[in-house]
Amino acid sequence: MGWRFLGFAHQICFMRRRLSARCLVFCCLAAGMLLVAAPARASHRPEIDAGFRLLYELKFSEARAQFAAWEKLHPDDPLGAAAEAASHLFEEFHAQGVLTSEFFLDDKRLLGGIAGKADTTQGAAFMAANRRAQDLARRHLKTNPKDADALFALTISIGMQADYASLIEKKQLDSLRLVREAEDHAKNLLALAPDSADAYVALGAANYIIGCLPGYKRFFLRFGGIHGDKARGMQQVQMAATGGHYLRPFAKLLLALAALREKQIELARKQLTELTAEFPQNPLFARELAKLPKPATAIASRP
Repeated sequence: MGWRFLGFAHQICFMRRRLSARCLVFCCLAAGMLLVAAPARASHRPEIDAGFRLLYELKFSEARAQFAAWEKLHPDDPLGAAAEAASHLFEEFHAQGVLTSEFFLDDKRLLGGIAGKADTTQGAAFMAANRRAQDLARRHLKTNPKDADALFALTISIGMQADYASLIEKKQLDSLRLVREAEDHAKNLLALAPDSADAYVALGAANYIIGCLPGYKRFFLRFGGIHGDKARGMQQVQMAATGGHYLRPFAKLLLALAALREKQIELARKQLTELTAEFPQNPLFARELAKLPKPATAIASRP
């Protein structure tokens, strides 16, 4: 891959401090969660489904308990460990306000990373669960390279590692390398299972943000085989927001944030309204919805 060539490494080092942190965060967050579906069907696990719903409701301890119960019954399943890692990472993101428009759309905050220091206990727990997920997934893939469940879990864990490198450790080059690896796994998932709508989250986010970068930055990324298409990216994220499974709510949030950047307020309003209705116990969605300007029809109807 292009990342291994010395000449490309030199170019990347040149642009290291100039690469958009917004690109890194959006791509990494999206890469951090991917799902497989039919025809190479990875069966949906009710316990994992319930745990992810608890994550979207910000009930992190309850979600971890759900994932731990699954791991106890299925110690060789890498998805349980990956889901546990996700619970730690999402809890830290919530504590730091990462998944809000104030953080996500403010370049100054993104360039500076999280304020203060992360919870070291939370970080250690995340790293341990994430390593366990990757080890289990690679073991399965060594036996069967087309194991959809293992590809799913490996993609999740690599994406979350990219999140941690970018936002917590601030190792942007490591983060980009991991994003590229997660994208490769997403493409493999889609090759096995073309109906895997959730796999479009990572591809769409990367396409959109890289497509928004200035030409000279896209030029450097092309050396590593990374290309962007802004319109295609939003289309792919919307596909995941419409037809996804585990990641459908996450894709809807990313689509809302992208729509805000594109001044598509009504598209953002639609996503946030639906998220608020589906997860009334999550105040984040309601707060983000309340920040939007009132609809033009509502303003016009005022006496």
